[in-house]
Amino acid sequence: MKTDVMEVCLLAGKIMLQSGAETYRVEDTMMRIASSFGAKESHSYVTPTGIMFSIECEQPTKTKLIRITDRTTDLHKITLVNSVSRQISNKELTLQEAYQSLKNIESSTPSYPIIIQVLAAAIASGCFLIMFKGTWDDFFPAFVAGGTGLITFIYAQRIVPIKFFSEFVASLIIAFLSWVFVYTGWGNELDKIIIGSVMPLVPGLVLTNAVRDLMAGHLVSGLSKGAEALLTAFAIGSGVAVVLTFI
Repeated sequence: MKTDVMEVCLLAGKIMLQSGAETYRVEDTMMRIASSFGAKESHSYVTPTGIMFSIECEQPTKTKLIRITDRTTDLHKITLVNSVSRQISNKELTLQEAYQSLKNIESSTPSYPIIIQVLAAAIASGCFLIMFKGTWDDFFPAFVAGGTGLITFIYAQRIVPIKFFSEFVASLIIAFLSWVFVYTGWGNELDKIIIGSVMPLVPGLVLTNAVRDLMAGHLVSGLSKGAEALLTAFAIGSGVAVVLTFI
């Protein structure tokens, strides 16, 4: 019984952490689920790369560790796990039903296909350009460069599963396309086109979670997420710098 409760808690924490949830939220959700299923006391220790969880009972304390290798941003999955957690707290789900619901959430595909993600990134790039006081004449170059950058990031990630390398290549392509638009007369302000186009790659959620974890006292998670955001910014800046150096 306790092992089954532990599996449910670990699965919920795994889904949330892989989907970009804050460390404190993952720990709180896991302990609430354990308490709802009758565990008198539980302990969780979460970092961006792993989860340690233990449940104290009459038998020797059981502890399990799972490693997290893939992390992305999927707020919809976080919402679904929170919904399952509330149902568990309200005694609306049995242990097996909760586990099956979480397995369904884990195996579900992203809500939006790649073409929709690329289109959203392209539109966002154009809107960021206008927000940074660019001209409407540069909207189309930023639209194309931003969308192409996200496509490059997605497929580079599949070929070389190193996030920072994918961001470097994507920003390099964005900077090169932006320069081509300006060189051919389709664009006017190179700096604003590049800035608007790289915004979909900027690690806004990671940086926000890093600050939130630091404020909550989770120093290890906060510092590691801050380092991840810093490396992402460095990769983006390096890709743009390479192009600007040689043009």
